[in-house]
Amino acid sequence: MSNPHNLFDTLQKFDLGNGHSGQFYSLPALEKAGVGPVSRLPVSIRLVLEAVLRNCDGKKVAEKNIRELAQWQPKAERTEEIPFIVARIVLQDFTGVPLLVDLAAMRSAVARMGKNPKMIEPLVPVDLVVDHSVQVDFAGTADALRRNLEIEFQRNRERYQFLKWGMQAFETFKVVPPGIGIVHQVNLEYLAKGVLSVPATVNGQASAIYYPDTLVGTDSHTTMINGLGIVGWGVGGIEAEAGMLGQPVYFLTPDVVGVHLTGALREGVTATDLALTVTQMLRKAKVVGKFVEFYGPGASALPVVDRATIANMAPEYGATMGFFPIDAECVNYLRATGRSEEHCKMYENYYRAQGLFGIPKKGEVAYSTDLELDLASVMPSVAGPKRPQDRIELPKMKQEFVTAFSRPVAENGFGKAPSELAKKFYVTGNNELHAGGGSQEPVSDQGAKANNTNPTTELEMANNRPTPDAVGAQASTGEGEIRHGSVLIAAITSCTNTSNPSVMLAAGLLAKKAVEKGLKPNPMVKSSLAPGSRVVTDYLDKTGLQPYLDQLGFNLVGYGCTTCIGNSGPLSAPIEDAIVKNDLVAAAVLSGNRNFEARVHQNIKANFLMSPPLVVAFALAGRVDIDLSSEPIGNGKDGQPVYLKDIWPTLKEIRDQMQMALRPEVFRKLYKDFAEQNPKWNEIPASTGNVYEWDGKSTYIQEPPFFTNFSLQPGEIKEIKGARPLGIFGDSVTTDHISPAGSIKKTSPAGKYLIENGVDYADFNSYGSRRGNDRVMTRGTFANVRIKNLMVPGVEGGVTKFQGGGETVSIFDAAAKYAVAKTPLIVLAGQEYGTGSSRDWAAKGTNLLGVKVVVAQSFERIHRSNLVGMGVLPLQFKEGTTAQTLKLDGTETYDVLGLGANLKPQQDLTLRITRANGQAENVTVRCRIDTPIEIDYYQHGGILPYVLRQLVAKG
Repeated sequence: MSNPHNLFDTLQKFDLGNGHSGQFYSLPALEKAGVGPVSRLPVSIRLVLEAVLRNCDGKKVAEKNIRELAQWQPKAERTEEIPFIVARIVLQDFTGVPLLVDLAAMRSAVARMGKNPKMIEPLVPVDLVVDHSVQVDFAGTADALRRNLEIEFQRNRERYQFLKWGMQAFETFKVVPPGIGIVHQVNLEYLAKGVLSVPATVNGQASAIYYPDTLVGTDSHTTMINGLGIVGWGVGGIEAEAGMLGQPVYFLTPDVVGVHLTGALREGVTATDLALTVTQMLRKAKVVGKFVEFYGPGASALPVVDRATIANMAPEYGATMGFFPIDAECVNYLRATGRSEEHCKMYENYYRAQGLFGIPKKGEVAYSTDLELDLASVMPSVAGPKRPQDRIELPKMKQEFVTAFSRPVAENGFGKAPSELAKKFYVTGNNELHAGGGSQEPVSDQGAKANNTNPTTELEMANNRPTPDAVGAQASTGEGEIRHGSVLIAAITSCTNTSNPSVMLAAGLLAKKAVEKGLKPNPMVKSSLAPGSRVVTDYLDKTGLQPYLDQLGFNLVGYGCTTCIGNSGPLSAPIEDAIVKNDLVAAAVLSGNRNFEARVHQNIKANFLMSPPLVVAFALAGRVDIDLSSEPIGNGKDGQPVYLKDIWPTLKEIRDQMQMALRPEVFRKLYKDFAEQNPKWNEIPASTGNVYEWDGKSTYIQEPPFFTNFSLQPGEIKEIKGARPLGIFGDSVTTDHISPAGSIKKTSPAGKYLIENGVDYADFNSYGSRRGNDRVMTRGTFANVRIKNLMVPGVEGGVTKFQGGGETVSIFDAAAKYAVAKTPLIVLAGQEYGTGSSRDWAAKGTNLLGVKVVVAQSFERIHRSNLVGMGVLPLQFKEGTTAQTLKLDGTETYDVLGLGANLKPQQDLTLRITRANGQAENVTVRCRIDTPIEIDYYQHGGILPYVLRQLVAKG
């Protein structure tokens, strides 16, 4: 940072705690300058305000942005967007590959210009953690971890070769290889620093400016880091790409809901029970799109690991963040997880200097709304069978399952006759396997709205994982009875809970007591243990608890998301056949954060979220229609019934083991030399050098054509003439309609491409896994089987009328024909165009099809910004004007008039429509390029070329 500004005299010094001082942008000084009542703002807003203040340059971030945010009003109408420049980015492997592909393509473009490709580096640190690819193909055996890892490396070799190249090619793009942990737990335990610094020249002197750790991640559960007082949330690929390239991530100024916590959790109640209670309470309070901030004495008393469990589930309660402010507990956690003493002192001094140290008390901060929760009121709970917010108190579990069994499907039930419940089916094991895993059918936004669930997190389960395939024979399941309510999957999974030693040790202690009582595992249950970090294995080994978990079938299967995202792997064939043939409502119990029907495993309908010790208890019981408060789990070796209360560990027993769990030296040892600790990663051959050697035969990784014929001169903004419509769509076209997700169909343009390139149908994999290949993704754009193009009335699917001959063809084939004729394309749509989860390929694919303009009645906020980020012009009809009122049928040609070098944000332009009979009509439309920086993006053809030209000019 050369010559940093000193707006409002905010550039100040603070004591680093090591005899030196550092520079920082002081929020107390901003308040002193009379800019706003900063000390009364929610802590989360103040942390964003610091980033806005520090990055103010008059272009990306204006002085008015500082004033607006410093004067945030709890109950104001929300119309202003905040330009937020984040400190770093985290990625998982499925969403991260396309970002690395774009960086590699930028390097190739620079090399073609004869310049040094090393000038292309992310402008903020980026960490990619490979965690979404491991599947539970093998479970319940001592060698399950090794076998699952082997198969993961076979399946993902091509993607991993590319990631391995990226690991050595970039300084600021780091890769944590497979077999290390889950991105959010690795972020919490290792990547997060709490405070970062950048060298700066202040008054001619070399110095450093210190600032809060902030981030966005390409996974909705990035919010887990809010438990450590760090601002961050999940975004789509294009916003992450913008952040990676030093550009702002825009978001609407939020409401902030204050949740005042009092009291303490009672004996026998876990952090998971608290997280499920908070999820139910906040889903009811309608916090979608809002910041949630926890405060008060109850929040202060919670350790960081409990806070992180609650923050992790923000997508399930619908909030942008579930934030806990910074206090002594945060310092304790950083110290316990191996961060240096010097860093911990600097961290505490920084937040004290900012007036941000300590959790606020009631009345100190103004919130948009205030909610209360007494922690002593939290009961042991589970959630299900279909939604994360449907909390059930443990004693009511049996009754709830029985009721849901015959409740209508429309009311979140299973619609079965009560007489069916008692039927039993005998199965005998064999070695045959189905492919298994969760369903990858597309997610319906309308269905999610009707169910009041978050479509983004369901979509992640469908799309951000490989398509499972059948693997070689596994050990026989044995034989036994299954029925409605049988537990067939029991998974200790997900960073939500495996980052929390208290619940993991509780699971180990419960397993120990169960084994000592003589309880035996049920042979019908597929049990697995997949922690988010190897630290868990270390403390379960050191406390001597892992052997007891092993005896109950909870052997280690991998370090990754596994069952939580639907990578649950196969059930044995006889079990799966019995479920399908008899339409059984079988159950999965998991310590994850999502339980949408068929997403954990395609044939398992009832899914219950719960703490790790309860997962072990229900696995032993083998069924969910049981009241564990009064019915025995089973009989012990003495023939006597064993109840949950007999094996449930006390708080004291858990605390006695805790000192084994958080040992700084263990974190330091396990979070270094990843490559050395992962021999399989070392075996992967990968190209070296600064420029990637693209393989024309690869069906996973291809050089995208964003920089074909790239020149250092930006394009000019000029009128668009003679555009043909590719599609005319109605209201609520989602990003799922626009961009493909889940499995690839044989008959789709993408499927035909793969077959032409020698890929067997069994090896198609998901769209998510092939995001690094634009040939697959562009063919999938507008190819959803449910999309309705009004140019072809009465037909569903990705087809259009080609105006060269009037024939009906696939949208991709039509776009290819128009490209040959150099005809620009336009898309017309109704209300809320691009609603649903933010999908980078919904905008990238639109651009690569040759679409120059999208005209809609209204846009979803993020998709509008993504279109501009890819150089596509969004235009909005004036109120009362629609494709229907204009009687458009797709035979017209379109011109956009008034576009020129003097284009201003939100300016009115003219859309000239020339009908087939030659009659022309002018329609006024609003240009939805909303900010000055977006004008630059549009002129340059998108964010990527804009940043590339800047970097080359600097270099």
